[in-house]
Amino acid sequence: MKPGPLHHLGTTDGTPGLSGTGPFPERLGVSATSPREPLAVIAVGPAGAGRTEVLAALLELDAGMLTTLAGSWLVVSHALQPSRAAFVPGYRQPHSYRVDLPTVGPALARPPRRVELNLPEPLLKHFALVDTPDTGTMGPAGGQLLLDAVGRAGALLFVIAADQSFSSAELNLLAEIAGTPVRVFFAVTPGTGNPTIDPAAVDACRAALLAAVPGLADARWFPIINGDAADLKRAMVAWAADEGLCRASGEPPELPGTHGRVPVVAEPGAWSEQLDRQSRAAAQRIRQCLALELARVHLRVVQDILFGGGCAGLPQLVDREMEALSLLATAQCDHAVRVLVDDIAGRLFGGPLAAGVRQRIYQAVAWSMPEHTPGPELERVLLITSTAGVAGLSGTAAIDALSTYPGPARSEVLPPVAVALSGGCWQHWRTPANNDSDAARAWAQRALREIELELSREVARRFEAIRISLGTVLSDAAEHGILLA
Repeated sequence: MKPGPLHHLGTTDGTPGLSGTGPFPERLGVSATSPREPLAVIAVGPAGAGRTEVLAALLELDAGMLTTLAGSWLVVSHALQPSRAAFVPGYRQPHSYRVDLPTVGPALARPPRRVELNLPEPLLKHFALVDTPDTGTMGPAGGQLLLDAVGRAGALLFVIAADQSFSSAELNLLAEIAGTPVRVFFAVTPGTGNPTIDPAAVDACRAALLAAVPGLADARWFPIINGDAADLKRAMVAWAADEGLCRASGEPPELPGTHGRVPVVAEPGAWSEQLDRQSRAAAQRIRQCLALELARVHLRVVQDILFGGGCAGLPQLVDREMEALSLLATAQCDHAVRVLVDDIAGRLFGGPLAAGVRQRIYQAVAWSMPEHTPGPELERVLLITSTAGVAGLSGTAAIDALSTYPGPARSEVLPPVAVALSGGCWQHWRTPANNDSDAARAWAQRALREIELELSREVARRFEAIRISLGTVLSDAAEHGILLA
């Protein structure tokens, strides 16, 4: 099964479950990768460092090919036919554009969360390249999104100019990554108006970093002079070759327990009360955690309205916060379901579940869950409107449009939680006539309250459906005395 988006996962009360997966995730961190994740290098760095030019040098392209809207992520992958598509929350289909245009395309109601650029470039056969917004504009929520993406991708490329220094936010980000399996590369550019790089400046930059983050002593540094990124390219290709072999050997062709009968050993009814109690407790804890996180989001939003980007910066800030909140809620739901299955089914079958047995239970629960889900389908996007309400949009494609860095097909039972700002909401607060900080604060309070209520209902619905579906699957196994799914 594909690991969840966090390294440390465990039971809802913080104690190790039968799966031994660790504590309940109350924040996002560097994600765990899996053999099913594609290799990628995530490029980050401050404004003015020439990050786009470095990526263009790696791909031997004109830098204008890699231009996208501010705040959007750019995912560059290999394909025989070049194409460009923008994925905009609120739409089920991506918007297509010509590759040779210097901009994303026609005006949209709101910026896309990601733009996918497919090119027949040889380097992209080894790994995808992902460009991110400038680190100075990402904020706390953007940092969480970055940690999730970097962990899954496997490598980070930090581009900095020789005359720049690391900010405290960048040092904190790198400190989170240090000590994880993520491979870190540093590219140093001459900076604006400098024809070359002073080696002493590079040494000083590296010394300043290691003084704050000694765990990155093994990271390699590459000066990029006159657009020459050959050494950096060779190093990244070598990393991809090693990482690809490691991931390929990380999952067996067939999981243990995929076939065969699994006997039931628990007494009839001994597990059903535990299922009811534990599923309701899990839903309650997740709702409480999300309420606390939304309170923190509200505080950050109010501070930014008053002392940061003001009303014009409100849409980008709230949208990024909602994406980070969605990832956190998804991680918590996935974790709670894994623990629920391992604990209840483990009790029924008398011990820790083999990976193949767990997968069979997941498939049976997912198959039966739609008929046990009250209200609308669970594959929904929640869109915050300009009136501080919440509108719904259903479908897998609508959810996919919300990812800044998409992953492989999910193998979890529940669909991801997906929250974003609607295009109308974006336009409202970008209009100069609506530059009223008091109105913006009142809107943010109402909108976040509506999201809290909607997410609370969604979590309750999800775990009620899981409770009934898992109970049905396990009851059938108990009735026959074996797991046949």
